[in-house]
Amino acid sequence: MDRAEAPKALKKFTDTYNRAYRELDPELIRRVETGPLAQIGVADLTAQRANDRDGKGNPGFAPLELSDARYLVPRQVGWPKFFVADTRSNRDPAGVSNRWLLVFTRGGADEPWRVAYLSILGQDEMPRFATDENGWAKPAPTGGGSGLAVAPGALSKEYTDYLMTGEGRVFADGPATSRMRAERKKLLRTPKFWTEYIDTPTEDAGLAPVALRTKDGGAVVFFASHHRQKQTMAKGFRPNPDPQIKALMTGEAKKSVTLTRVFESTVRVPAKGGTDPRVVFLNRLEQVTAAKGE
Repeated sequence: MDRAEAPKALKKFTDTYNRAYRELDPELIRRVETGPLAQIGVADLTAQRANDRDGKGNPGFAPLELSDARYLVPRQVGWPKFFVADTRSNRDPAGVSNRWLLVFTRGGADEPWRVAYLSILGQDEMPRFATDENGWAKPAPTGGGSGLAVAPGALSKEYTDYLMTGEGRVFADGPATSRMRAERKKLLRTPKFWTEYIDTPTEDAGLAPVALRTKDGGAVVFFASHHRQKQTMAKGFRPNPDPQIKALMTGEAKKSVTLTRVFESTVRVPAKGGTDPRVVFLNRLEQVTAAKGE
């Protein structure tokens, strides 16, 4: 790709994103988002629009502003292609300076650039990405031959298998791994309800992972996964989902509610043969994309 395309794609994304959230229009967000981020954005706007009783949208929406952009552009032959925009935003509270990493993907010459992944990292969490002598970023293959402790293409299954079983040593302990399993355990059976979880990897080519090499020989990988949670109420209790979930719900929540979520995760994967081969979560965004009442 021509490096000059990157700032144009970022501007188009920002302009369309702001218009979509002012008008609460899910179809607009589809023009500039794809993959897991589109699933999150479309569900969010669909719910907000359903709760917009006067049909005026959100004219007071504070526009997103992205600045200080740096672009990580790999040299790639064939399709699909991707690049990463590393930016600041106007969404940080006072005294905080996070970086937003937006992963733009494009499936062919006749398709527009769309953002598939978003990761929000603190300055001290920012990876040191590898570049060649001409400043091009270095992509890592998602299949075999990556030289990484775990192939990027295997991460979605490894993660969902871990959440279901608790087995394996692929991932380091943390909020998205050991602590999530501990929190889930507390909700399996309570006096008011019990909960079942089903975690499944993504198999859709449109949700493929993206990986960039880091200077230490590892890589940062962006990947997606799907998660269902069914909450069944004990006798004498009835589900009471919030308005956002009700707007996405099919059926009537008399006894149980099943929520479908998409996770989009950013992880640091070490090089194969390192002293600590565990994958570390840097950021994870999630959204309820569907709900079913029974």
